[in-house]
Amino acid sequence: MDNDTMNNESARSLFILSLFIEFMPRVRIVTDSTAHFADPDFAQKHNITVAPLTIHFGKESFRDGVDISPAQFFARLGAANSALPTAASPTPEQFTAVYDEAAQSSNQIVSIHLSSKLGRVWRNAKAGSEPLAGRCNIQVIDSMTTSVGLGLLVEAAARAAADGATPDDIVRIVRGLIPRVYVVFFVDSLEYLAHNKRFNKTQAILGAMLGIKPFLAIEEGDIVVMEKLRNRLQATEKLIEFASEFSELEHLAILQSTPEITADTRLVLDQLAIDFPGREFPVEVYGPALATYLGPNAMGVIVFEGLPDDN
Repeated sequence: MDNDTMNNESARSLFILSLFIEFMPRVRIVTDSTAHFADPDFAQKHNITVAPLTIHFGKESFRDGVDISPAQFFARLGAANSALPTAASPTPEQFTAVYDEAAQSSNQIVSIHLSSKLGRVWRNAKAGSEPLAGRCNIQVIDSMTTSVGLGLLVEAAARAAADGATPDDIVRIVRGLIPRVYVVFFVDSLEYLAHNKRFNKTQAILGAMLGIKPFLAIEEGDIVVMEKLRNRLQATEKLIEFASEFSELEHLAILQSTPEITADTRLVLDQLAIDFPGREFPVEVYGPALATYLGPNAMGVIVFEGLPDDN
């Protein structure tokens, strides 16, 4: 190869590299597997790193979204004599490895995670970022939510990063959106929440005896009991009442445990069609990590409140 050819090849390589650098987001986004995206390929398309939680069924362990899907999780949950599952955060060491890999393409990272009051994910992410201090700017955000709510925040961060926003800009954007995310749901029983030490077992047993359907919300990042209802119809009507209170809706998703639309979900969709004509609302299956808290047959609504039109 003569010198002119070598020079041309070098120039071409530098040009391709410059294009890659120009169009590559300058900030890497990291989240965890409790985040739920309307587009299952969103994380891959936007180069988002998703750190998986570990789902434990007795002595067996599975990486959420890697070794076990929602369908596989619920099938196992319905099996006879199946141990009640728990979800464990990635360790600080695993987060350090995640950040180290992300730092290969950018030394600016924004990491957005499950509410710190619902597990150790945020704390472990903070601890995992410390070994990279001085070499990489890592900002770890407590989303104060989960599932679709977390996914919406991550999507906003990824789009801001693609538009060239700085880490500080992205943090400001995400924190400004957090108060607009609302989550309510009801569960068939408190058994799973009690198993995860969110409620005491006596309450769970008494609730099961009385057939109570607890109506819950995430407030200030924690699960709180809003009402104790006597049947699924009352609980479903409460979801409808909640959704109908919003005059401005940017996004609303219904969460359930099966891919097929249930009778309860159909009731909600029919009322939403009346309250918000012309709008379509996705129905999503909640993931294994959230299901360790909710169990099967739970149902929820996640709202991203819109801003009023000033015009």
